Order: sequence, then structure tokens, then C-alpha cells
Amino acid sequence: MDFSEAQYKLGNSPWNTVSLGSAGTVLTRQQARTGALVLDSRSIPCCIEAVGADWHLLVPEHHQESACRELQLYEEANRNWPPPLPARRQLVENTLPTISVLLFLATFHNLTLIGFSLPDRGLIDLHEIGAAHAADIRSGLWWQCITALTLHADLTHLLSNLTIGGFFIFLLCRELGSGLAWSLLLASGTAGNLLNAWVQSPAHRSVGASTAVFGAVGILAAVTMVRDHHLPRRWFVPVAAGLALLAILGTEGKNTDLGAHLFGFCAGLLSGVGAEFMMGKYGRPEGGTNFLLAVLSGVVVAAAWWAAIVFGG
Repeated sequence: MDFSEAQYKLGNSPWNTVSLGSAGTVLTRQQARTGALVLDSRSIPCCIEAVGADWHLLVPEHHQESACRELQLYEEANRNWPPPLPARRQLVENTLPTISVLLFLATFHNLTLIGFSLPDRGLIDLHEIGAAHAADIRSGLWWQCITALTLHADLTHLLSNLTIGGFFIFLLCRELGSGLAWSLLLASGTAGNLLNAWVQSPAHRSVGASTAVFGAVGILAAVTMVRDHHLPRRWFVPVAAGLALLAILGTEGKNTDLGAHLFGFCAGLLSGVGAEFMMGKYGRPEGGTNFLLAVLSGVVVAAAWWAAIVFGG
């Protein structure tokens, strides 16, 4: 049916004006066209007519009752649609702390290349005691799940995590605050390495912050999903986007540890869902709580390296 702005020939049969809910019988052009499409989908003949700046929706007299019923059902089904978008939190300005942690990670990489020695121990190979060895983790050396996140195979590996990973970490820290963001990153990266150690062969060995990076992708996807859960056409989009990033970025390269990336992403999803529910109930950690979470994350990493040096030699 062609709903143009021209006048319609109504023929000899009487045609009546029908109302569109609260809009009455005087409609805007868009309301008239919407009503006409609704009636046309129900095979009810209709036309629209312009009278100056006003528009009217006309139907044959013997179809007026059914037309009004269909328009009423349409309005009831679409009342309050689309739903209002959820209120967005104000982003946290914490660029300097985030960059500082990333620079510390780069500095630590240089330390692993130089190495250091201890009395009665000689030169310590940080990669040997800190990498995630599946057999060692299964036997109880849990700290390798954490220390491996701070190690990188070479400069290219480090730079890829600092650039691509730094982008997602920066977004996450602005969304959640540095303390909570780094706590969740550490938790998802650790859980990813732990799960990966149990599904890989005992000889499997891995290093790198990419497990935590894909944890960041999962956290961001989960936070957005929970926030938009009342939008049935949108809630799954963040998770689908995260899976697409995992497929694009997490499967490239001959030394890519797909299992660690996948488990890091899944752990990030779970931690992100929990974090968003808690923030929805209690709000985002601020001030002292945020600082305490940041300090706690640093203490956990330091404790893991202490355990690696003392017990992993």
C-alpha cells in the first residue's frame, strides 16, 4: 500500500477517522503512517489524509471497530517502548595510576631479562620459577597462576599486551575504579591460569598478562550485559562482541595459549556479573575502599613472588 502525502480517493463508501490512542484523531505524519502500517499488517483497508499541518487516519465505516481494536492493542503492546536506557556511571579519571601500573609491568620485564642473585642461591631465573607450569600448579604451587601474569616471552609479547591489553584495562579502570578493576583483573587472570593448568598436559607452560587482558574483556562485557539486562534486544550484544574479540585477537600466533585466553574471558564474565550486581546494590567502591583494593592486589602479587622465590627454587 502506498501511503504518500497526496489526497486519497475514498470512493462512494463512507470512511471514518480513527484515533491512535492518546494522540486522538489529529496525528502527526509519523503517527498516521505508523497506524496505517499497523492496520495494513492486519489486512484492514485504510488511508491517511493531510489537512493542513494535521494528519488523519481513515478506514471504511464497517472496519472502524476492528481498526480501533487493533490500534489499541498495538499501543498497549508498545507502551513504554523503547525502555529508557540505564543511567551511566560517571567515569573515573585515573589515567595516571593505570599507566603507572603498565609501566611497572614493562620495567619488571627488563628485570626478568637481567636477573638477580641471592646469597646461597646464586642467579635466580624468574621465568623458571614464575611461569605457569601445569604440573607444578597441580602439585600445589598456586602462586605460579599469579606470577605468570607478570612475565612475558619477549618484547613483542610485552608490547602487544601493553597496547591492546592496555586499552581494555584503561576502559575497565575508568568504569570501575582502579582498585576494583585491578582486583578483578588479578582474580580472572589467576582463575584462568588455574583452570588452564588442569585441562592442559602436565608439560604445558605459559607466561603473559593476556589471560588477565581477556579477563578485562569478559568483565566489561558482563558489566554491560547486566546493566542492559532489561533490554531483550541488547543484553547479549556485549558478550557476542567479547567472543568476537576473543576469536580475532585470542587465537593468532603459533605460541598463542587459547585455553588461557578462553578461561580468562570466562572468569572475567563471572567476576564482572558479580561485581555489577554488587555495585548496583552498594555502589562503586570509592575513596579508602578503592585504595584498599588496589593495595591488596599489589600485596597478593608480591606475596606470590615471595612464595615463588622461597619455595619455587
